[in-house]
Amino acid sequence: MLFKRPESVLVVIYTEHGDVLRLRRKEPADFWQSVTGSLQEGEEPGQAALREVREETGLQADADLTDSGVVNRYPIHPAWRARFAPEVTENTEYVFSLRLPARTAIRSDPAEHVEYRWLPREEAAKLTSSITDRHAILKLVPE
Repeated sequence: MLFKRPESVLVVIYTEHGDVLRLRRKEPADFWQSVTGSLQEGEEPGQAALREVREETGLQADADLTDSGVVNRYPIHPAWRARFAPEVTENTEYVFSLRLPARTAIRSDPAEHVEYRWLPREEAAKLTSSITDRHAILKLVPE
């Protein structure tokens, strides 16, 4: 079995009016998040962030993607534990943001996400299932 690399990206997508994109995962149920995903072999965090934005939303983020410089380390969520080598218990997450002029339609992958919403900053932070995602929203999205 090929295990996932314990490094990932988190991309907070928001509008200049402070609306934040939330994606609801298919599994686990009712898990709301920003764009996220593991780095592939030989991939740098910025490359992974661009790829994940494209795969999870259909958006092209090239010049507008911003590396926040924030790097989080946290225990791997039990729902995804089996995807990693048995001795791997923590993940390193690189945080990016993408500012859009306005809300836009998203083309999500139904195998991964079942719904999306654009929400005001505070509401988006409350709905989020991950503490690192919540902190990123509150830090990166202007009030």
